[in-house]
Amino acid sequence: MSILRRRFLHLAAGAAGTAALPIAANLAKAEAFPVRPIHIVVGFPAGGVADIAARLIGQPLQQRMGQAIVVDDRPGAGGNIGAAAVVRAAPDGYTLTLAGANNSIDATLYKKLSFDFIRDIAMVAGIMRGPFVMVVNPSLPARNVTEFIAYAKANPGKVNMGSGGNGTVTHLAGELFSMMAGVKLVHVPYRGEGAALTDLMGGRMQVVFANLSTCAGLIHDGRVRALGVTTSQPWPTLADVPPIATVLPGYDVSGWFALGAPKATPPATIAVLNKAVNACLAEPAVVKRIHESGAAPMVISASALDAFVAADTEKWAKVVKFSGATVD
Repeated sequence: MSILRRRFLHLAAGAAGTAALPIAANLAKAEAFPVRPIHIVVGFPAGGVADIAARLIGQPLQQRMGQAIVVDDRPGAGGNIGAAAVVRAAPDGYTLTLAGANNSIDATLYKKLSFDFIRDIAMVAGIMRGPFVMVVNPSLPARNVTEFIAYAKANPGKVNMGSGGNGTVTHLAGELFSMMAGVKLVHVPYRGEGAALTDLMGGRMQVVFANLSTCAGLIHDGRVRALGVTTSQPWPTLADVPPIATVLPGYDVSGWFALGAPKATPPATIAVLNKAVNACLAEPAVVKRIHESGAAPMVISASALDAFVAADTEKWAKVVKFSGATVD
């Protein structure tokens, strides 16, 4: 082999090795994640259901990833202060948002948001998903969804629907029901669904679409009557309560919590987080805690979760417009 050819091959090999260095460095960087604490920003106060969901997944995730998981509560503006902070954060996987159905609703409910949740947030992993339950005062003559619709049509403007607040899922679940059933329910917002349920039991409200965890004991004690679950399939702990969808095909409402990250977060980092969270959701102790909260683990890929949130946002946009709900 000539000296010139040997020199050419040597230079070519060196150039190839140099070009491979950034790729190897990037792979090593992705594989090293995480190397410092991860923050989960929650847009609601400490002690609430969102904060509890973040801590529920944070504890096993910390053990699995070997780094501290810090829950950072930043309440305000229906969760949008916290979401906006994550949108502005570095897209490196170390700042996540605790996302939920409120984000799907707020995209239309708030007219002046500084961000677009779908455009600016990449979904990472699900945490949990659970139903609401359509409950009525036991004195109401309706004993099922079909009879309730007939009663509401026969008594227009006289059926009061309590909710946990304007624009909440407990409000819009009822508005979706009204839209699909062709009935008029008089919305009465409360500061939390507990107060709405109190007035339901007192006869001042006729119907509430309540979180399962909030109303399960009341159903069991006979203080309220469950007419239907809001998920499209029966719920295991309420096997004798049919889905509303059996009467209104396509009706499907669930409360959900998931993790999201700034949109430009590397796919490799999202994949690491998704795999770790889904592994946590398979741990018996975690499954038990989620079931006790009235929900089920939400094991899902990041891409499927993106599609789920997009569909959820599209659904709630129609309901918000139908109801005329606004907070601006």
